[in-house]
Amino acid sequence: MIENARSYLPGLGLSFLVAGASKIIAIWVPAIGAATIAILLGILLGNTFFKQPLLNIGTKLAESLLLELSIVLLGMTVTFQTIAKMGFNGIGFIILQMTGTIVGVYLIGKKMKFSKKMSLLMAGGNAVCGSSAIGAIAPEIDANDEEKGQIITLVNLLGTVLMLTLPFIATHLYSDVLTQSALIGGTLQSVGQVVASASMISKEVVEFSTLFKIMRIILLVVVVFCFSKFTEKDRAAAMTDSPVLAKKEKKLPLPWYIIGFLFFCTVNSFIPLPKIIGESAHFISGWFEITALAAIGLRLNFAKFFKEGIRFLVYALAVGVLQIILALSLIYIFHI
Repeated sequence: MIENARSYLPGLGLSFLVAGASKIIAIWVPAIGAATIAILLGILLGNTFFKQPLLNIGTKLAESLLLELSIVLLGMTVTFQTIAKMGFNGIGFIILQMTGTIVGVYLIGKKMKFSKKMSLLMAGGNAVCGSSAIGAIAPEIDANDEEKGQIITLVNLLGTVLMLTLPFIATHLYSDVLTQSALIGGTLQSVGQVVASASMISKEVVEFSTLFKIMRIILLVVVVFCFSKFTEKDRAAAMTDSPVLAKKEKKLPLPWYIIGFLFFCTVNSFIPLPKIIGESAHFISGWFEITALAAIGLRLNFAKFFKEGIRFLVYALAVGVLQIILALSLIYIFHI
């Protein structure tokens, strides 16, 4: 057990070191911010000096668990009153943005001759929460590991490009925090990308972008159910051909960290937590966040992205353009 724990230390330690270095660099370049520096420094180091396989297990833990814990801690710093500021227009925006993304991405995939399963994985990954959504959807539509891996790579590539692009679009087109947050939190693929992108603008945009993102993640259970129903006939035909099927594990209807966020947000809404708890949660959440972003950067392998080929890259580009146009249109329609 001790040996198993030690295997996490190299990658986890490197992620904390990159996070610490990013905080120091941010003192001299505060306009960029530690979160953005962490992911960019991680990308630079991960694609040059730190490619060793022994780092993977630790950076994976930092990328997933620490970011999830930061979301749970965020629940101690917000209330339903904060979420209510997004209003019904914000909820309508998210629902239509997700619906339009799913339909559009699926149709583009079919037009480009991608399989039904790959098109659905691409649609769900971009509409909801990147790799996490793909992981939840894949077993429900019987997608194999190769299909899942290819789409995860593609979604991460697109998310990285949009992560660096959306802050410039948001600040040039809008001055309102909620509008900027809707664009970033309603479009970007993963929680980490939302946080990193919003950090380029302000702390307020980070908070509201994360709330928009959480609304999308909460709807993951609906997306998984709909996709399962959509592919029901295909899976029934597959069962006829191959009656021996592996039993699926029963999962929580929502990711555990969203349940944790909702729990603490509910507690904080009805029984305001002491100021020191909120401040401590904010401080720890910030460190976890930046360390997770450093790990995300360290794990982004650009060589792997380009191995997928031009057809995959064109698909990603088309999806990115669709999401931005859809978000800008819906922001205008809903007056966010």
